[in-house]
Amino acid sequence: MSVRGVLQVHSAPPALSPHIEWAVAGVLGVPIRLPWVDQPASPGMLRAELDWQGRPGASAAITSALAAWNRLRFEVTEEASPGCDAVRYSHTPTLGTFSAVTSANGDVLVPEGRLRAALTLAAAAAHAPARLRGIGPDEAVGRASSGGRPLGAVRDVDTLCDLHSPRHPALGGSLEAELALLLGQPWDDELEPFRHAAEGAPVRWLHATG
Repeated sequence: MSVRGVLQVHSAPPALSPHIEWAVAGVLGVPIRLPWVDQPASPGMLRAELDWQGRPGASAAITSALAAWNRLRFEVTEEASPGCDAVRYSHTPTLGTFSAVTSANGDVLVPEGRLRAALTLAAAAAHAPARLRGIGPDEAVGRASSGGRPLGAVRDVDTLCDLHSPRHPALGGSLEAELALLLGQPWDDELEPFRHAAEGAPVRWLHATG
């Protein structure tokens, strides 16, 4: 079984271009040569796009391989396959990696558990979460108990912060900020100029043999 996907390297230092090709080739199992061109949105950087075909889960492996270099901006998508949802990965040096399940038209689908976590974090922000205000955990527990807020609520929020960190600085912010994180809005905001600059760039198809 094989799936199709797209790799978009939005910006990469020229010196890394052969290493990117080797990394992707190692995942797909075939030699590749990306069609590198200049990236107008970031002078001195290169961009390239590759339509690939490989085994299910190859997008995650490509993302892991490329994320090791923190100077890259890239996106990897993978179509749905039996037992696997369609997925999109976005990576920038400042924000790290964002992943999302996507629908047939590319919309981000947010799982119920992540929505509930966002609601909890947003509600906690209204009570000034301890770690966002620089309050130590002991002091936070003291304030919570004296203010009538259950101690478990503080610990639950701290647990959510641990599970979802490191994240964008908006962690624990308003509901709007939390939903923006779930939809990958900070990544879209940073990558959009690079996406537009890549319009009309050459695209190459690659079929894995294994």
